[in-house]
This record gives sequence, structure tokens and C-alpha cells, in this order.
Amino acid sequence: MSTVAIVTDEKFTIETPLLIIGAGAAGLCAALAATEAGIEALVIERDAVPAGSTALSAGLIPAAGTRFQRAKGITDSPELFAADIQRKAKSEADQSIVEAVAHGASALVEWLADRYGLPFDVIDNFNYSGHSAMRMHGLPTRAGSELIDRLRSAAETSDISIIPEAVANTLFTEPGDRIRGIEIVRGDGTLERIGCDALILACNGYGGNPELVRRFIPEMAAALYFGHPGNRGDAVIWGDALGAQLTHLGAYQGHGSVATPHNILISWAVIMQGGIQINTEGWRFCDESRGYSEQAEDVLRQPGGIAWNVFDARIAEVARQFEDFRNAERAGAILTGGSVEEIAAAMHVPAAAFATEWAEVEALKAISGQERYGRRFTPDQRCEPPFHAVKVTGALFHTQGGLAIDAACRVKRKDGIVFPNLFAAGGAAAGVSGPTAAGYLSGNGLLTATVLGRLAGEAAAAQLAG
Repeated sequence: MSTVAIVTDEKFTIETPLLIIGAGAAGLCAALAATEAGIEALVIERDAVPAGSTALSAGLIPAAGTRFQRAKGITDSPELFAADIQRKAKSEADQSIVEAVAHGASALVEWLADRYGLPFDVIDNFNYSGHSAMRMHGLPTRAGSELIDRLRSAAETSDISIIPEAVANTLFTEPGDRIRGIEIVRGDGTLERIGCDALILACNGYGGNPELVRRFIPEMAAALYFGHPGNRGDAVIWGDALGAQLTHLGAYQGHGSVATPHNILISWAVIMQGGIQINTEGWRFCDESRGYSEQAEDVLRQPGGIAWNVFDARIAEVARQFEDFRNAERAGAILTGGSVEEIAAAMHVPAAAFATEWAEVEALKAISGQERYGRRFTPDQRCEPPFHAVKVTGALFHTQGGLAIDAACRVKRKDGIVFPNLFAAGGAAAGVSGPTAAGYLSGNGLLTATVLGRLAGEAAAAQLAG
């Protein structure tokens, strides 16, 4: 259980200038940045091999104004990116954090590419909902597992110490709210205390804590949890005990396109390229193009909590760049039919209802029309046989609320004053999605994990050096 204790005469087995809890994208970016600044960092990780939420993602980082975009003739800017973030969040995200990540993302991506050899490129054959430009930067496999593996390799090359299979259970503080250290439980049950001069919480959100999910996002209490089981809400629990400011705890990233019963993520490219979702009665039920996060709740409202993604071979080829989609094909999750009637039969949905929906959508595509839920289609989205379908459900991926921070990632107390040596990034910190799932712009999770992780490492290192 996560607790906070006041230091009396605790003895620490290890002392380190900078301690980081969590070896996901946020923690490793923080450690790399601090090490570059000449500050020794020690990272605590609950898994045997760092993975976390990063490994479960598509590994895509949105960034504006990068050389990778310019090489493909994509015009973009941090200002446009910041405007997109706030538009999706209905202007309810902290503007200082929005500006920090929007302006820091291009530097982050190019830093990882130049300094550590991560081979980024920009996805340029489709765009994600809410983004005014193609700005998703990914690695060759389009898999988060490759991103975390490369970050771990970079940390190893930089001689950064990572203690695996170690769970932090207690934070020790001194009077004046200064963090003095932590207690960890190793895999064999051994307790060990580690002292530090500064602490970065890069650990987790609370998606894997059913009690906190029921409390803060009850609409997802019964949803499939598609995140890391270690996301137990430690940062929120510690923060509450410390008197930290917690914000936007109702925000989360959901996804309305997880193949069931296979539990494989299906890229939202199948929708954005012109595919649709129907329920088991054959009818569409909302504007699918708003975003995959809020779509999770809409899918869960349908009969049986499921829907069908329906698309064609052209769209499948776009989606095939993602390893998850290829895995879904190998698992037999993707159905195929040579006509509307055949694909309806394969889905076991009423053919008449589905044919009506499909014909209406295709007619709207031909004239760039807008349908009853507000979605606008374009001629380049028209679908031709053969058709494909995959049964999906809505899922909770990770939470977006957490500790309130300033632009240097320093954790704020309830009175707005920052703690003297406590920083947060990634799932531990409140992101830039505002208070609900509808504010989640594609890529917000890894955006704040990587950019704020780097900023936290730099800020902590500067404080310690000063």
C-alpha cells in the first residue's frame, strides 16, 4: 500500500542525488536528460524489464515543426499544435503545460533521434482526428514496445542504473514538505530504503485501481482495462497524503476499437480513412471521427457493449503498417466479404439495416456530404469490395488526471506553492486533455510522458546543480 511517512531517524541503504520512480517513457527520458546534465539518476521499476503503458501503445509521439515533417513537405508549428490541443480539451487544459509540450515536442523527437539513434519518421498516409497537420512520429514497427526497448537501450548505454522488480511503497518527507527518500519492496520481499535530494514521480496513473476508477470515472468501471496492471494510482495516493493539488481526475484515454475477444488494438486509421462503426443491429450510432477516446463510452453503450468496424481493402492496407493490425489478421479477427450482403452475413447483423447505412454513407462520400451525427465524408474515402469487418469493444487505456505541476514539472501543493524537490511527469502528472475523455487528442499520453519526462529531468538536474 502506498503511504507517506515523516522522517525521524531513518537510515537509508542507498543515497542518490536524483531518484526516479518508473522506467516507462517518462522516467527514462527524465533519466537521460538528467544524466546529460551531469546529475546521477537512479530509476526504480516494478517490472523485471521496463515496459509500462508505453509498451502497450502504438509508440507515436505528436510533434510540430520537426525536420521529419519538413522533409515530407508538411507545414506545421507549435502554435498550431497548442491550438489543436486546447480545441480538443475545450480550452480546459493548463495553458502553461500545453505550451510546454507543444513547443518541446519537436526538440524531444529530434533529441531522441540525434542523440540516441531512434529512427523516427512521420506517418503521412492518414491523419488523426483533431490534428491540423500530419505530426505523428513513430518508429518502424509502429509499436510502443520498440520505443520502450530503444529508450531502455539508451539508458543502458548511458550507464543509468535501473533497479527492476522494485515497488515503492512509502515516501519519506522532512518538515517543510521536502522529500527525503522512499522505501521499496524487492521481488523477494526484501525492504530497502533509498535517500535522495530530489524525486521524480514518473510511475503511473490509476487505471489499474478499480476502486479509484469507480470513484473518478464510473462510466468506465465495467470496461475492459487495456493498460498496464501496475497503474495502481500510487502518485495520486501519495499526492493526496502530501496535500498536493490533484486535478482533472475524471480525464482518461479510452479507445473504441479493441478487437474482441482477441484483445488486440485496431488502429483508428480504419475509421479516419472512411470506415464506419455499426452496432449488432446494423446501425451507426454516432460520429466516429470525433476521436477514439470518447468513442469507447459510446461503443460500450451499444447492445452487448460491442460494435463492428467496417472498411475496405484500401483502408486495410493503410492499417497494415501497424503491428497490432497484422496480429489481428493473423488471429483471424478480420472478416472479409465480397459484397455488402456477404460482410453483413459474416458479422451476423441484419443485412437490410446495414445495407441502408452503408449506401447512405457511400452516397455522402460522393458529394462530400454531412450525415445525421455531424460527420463529413469526402470522395477519397469511398470504399470498394472486398469489404472487411472486425468486432470491437470499448476499453480504458490510461488516466490523464493527476498531480498538478508547473511548466518545470514541479508538483504543486493545494495552495499553489510548489514542493521544494518533488517533480512529476507521465501518468503521475495531470496531462493536457482537460477534465474528460473527450478532451484527449491522439498522442496526448506519450506527448506528455516524453516531453514532460525530459523537462522534469532537466529541471531537477538544474536545481541539484544549482
